[in-house]
Amino acid sequence: MIPVILSGGSGTRLWPLSRKMYPKQFLSLLHDETMLQKTLLRLDGLQHAAPVVVCNDEHRFIVAEQARQIGIEDLSIILEPFGRNTAPAIAVAALHALSLQDDPLLLVLAADHEIADEDAFCDSVKRARTLAEAGKLVTFGIVPTQAATGYGYIRRGAAEGGGYRVDEFVEKPDVGTAKAYLASGDYYWNSGMFMFRASRYLEELERHNTEMVAHCRQAAADMIDDIGFLRLPEEAFARCESDSIDYALMEKTDLACVVPMDAGWSDIGSWSSLWEQGARDASGNTIHGDVMTTDTADSFVHAESRLVAAVGVSDLVIVETEDAVLVADKTRAQEVKQIVERLRQEQREEENFHRIVYRPWGSFDSVDAGDGYKVKRISVKPGARLSKQMHHHRAEHWVVVRGTARVFRNDEIFDLNENESVFIPLGATHYLENPGDGPLDVIEVQSGAYLGEDDIVRFDDIYGRSDQ
Repeated sequence: MIPVILSGGSGTRLWPLSRKMYPKQFLSLLHDETMLQKTLLRLDGLQHAAPVVVCNDEHRFIVAEQARQIGIEDLSIILEPFGRNTAPAIAVAALHALSLQDDPLLLVLAADHEIADEDAFCDSVKRARTLAEAGKLVTFGIVPTQAATGYGYIRRGAAEGGGYRVDEFVEKPDVGTAKAYLASGDYYWNSGMFMFRASRYLEELERHNTEMVAHCRQAAADMIDDIGFLRLPEEAFARCESDSIDYALMEKTDLACVVPMDAGWSDIGSWSSLWEQGARDASGNTIHGDVMTTDTADSFVHAESRLVAAVGVSDLVIVETEDAVLVADKTRAQEVKQIVERLRQEQREEENFHRIVYRPWGSFDSVDAGDGYKVKRISVKPGARLSKQMHHHRAEHWVVVRGTARVFRNDEIFDLNENESVFIPLGATHYLENPGDGPLDVIEVQSGAYLGEDDIVRFDDIYGRSDQ
């Protein structure tokens, strides 16, 4: 069995913690580990081959680093140049899996789900295996705990193997319909997790959408190895119709089966669901960080960088980060995506980036900015190096505050120690490297007419990001 982890979500409903360039699957929301790491670790209870992760090209180094942090280096990471929803993503993963094994089973999971009872999760997967080996397309139906209106539902039919045939997929219901579903005992929440043979998935998808599979086959055939990542070609993948596995296949096939799962599942799709899953104090509050409350009840309060105080409020979501604050009625928390859409329309950086931006070599924190200048704190991992580059519109001053920096400036190479500095003139070719075994922290002061992140020409990059 090959696990396929889909990690392409943007998590807009958990803004401002979740951003386009660092979405919720890479955050530690309920545990010390991130959601992606928890997804990978819960596979320990199953016999499986090396996982396949499908993710956005811009997230590749985050996925690789988070897997490495938990001791997982044997995995395939397939890079989508842009999202085409779940049906094509699973198709290219299935084609890749067939190049590794003779028709393996695929266990398809989302990278951003919470599952509290991992033993129950493994039991459901083991029950599904018999059906999948028999050629069925298995989905996992979550045993509902309430009349939820935020999930799609699956109506079960006749018993088959360790599960049931699927009679119907239904859209998100209204409250009255959801209560009727719950009372009947015949409906499950649609989890978005699946199991099937790689060949059977492709055969059935091809039967219902021949063009999609043809384009996916071409994209998989032209996939290239890029410093250990598997990069899908833009042109071929762009031809794939964007569609979910539910619409493209599961609602059309007569091979769909559902296996019940009662494992404390949640898709953590909003701040209110995170409040429900989190530990709550005697007043019903879920609190994270430096928070003080007085006469505050049933609220979610999250502080990232400073003291947050709440007085005399209830049923609120309050989330503070270094560059944004969200205050929302908890019952309307999903509407935060409207704020994200406005940020996108106004082309504001808060939609895409946190103040701390992660790179394969480390991270940088934009400390201050004004007319003609920007100040950053750059942290470089041991042994890592920034790309050899130049800028058309800005000069830079570097001051080493921790560690030793190896600097390349035009034809010079030299080391800087703590409290030493260097000037990088506009147009100079340069790079920064950490030759030590400890962290390197540098304060960078940029000055110039234009200070955007796109003012960069890369000549050489060990992470495959060179422009020429």
